[in-house]
Amino acid sequence: MADSRPLDPPRSLGCPQRRTLLRGAAGLVLAWMTPIRASAQDVPPPAVGDLFVRVDDPSFIPLTPDDLTFDGRGVMVWPIGPTAAEPKSGTPLNKILLSRVNPANLTDATRAGVADGILAFSAICTHSGCEVDESLGGNETLYCSCHGSTFDARSGGTV
Repeated sequence: MADSRPLDPPRSLGCPQRRTLLRGAAGLVLAWMTPIRASAQDVPPPAVGDLFVRVDDPSFIPLTPDDLTFDGRGVMVWPIGPTAAEPKSGTPLNKILLSRVNPANLTDATRAGVADGILAFSAICTHSGCEVDESLGGNETLYCSCHGSTFDARSGGTV
């Protein structure tokens, strides 16, 4: 014959053991994120006088304006101090897209901030924080595949 005693009710979602587990998990997540945040803060941002090196160039040879052609193709770069041994690559926020375009195609406001037809944009999308993965081309736009936005370089990177 089966036991007719009632079963213990299930513990509520607010039980002390569950709260302890959730607090511990939250602590682990925060501990894991802290070194990332601290290391990004230790990397200085781009500064006046910095040079630029290609992201994929292990020799850290600074680019010159002649290295950027008028074909509208962008180059992903890191800033590097004029006397530094390594680029400021410790945070993705320092990644920059450089491109050289025909100044006649730029809006007046954008043209005012351009040197010798060279534009510089953050390589990080302003919408979702993804890296812009398609650079300038014949239409002089930037594209973010995370959410499908196109940014017009000719007008200061407007969407």
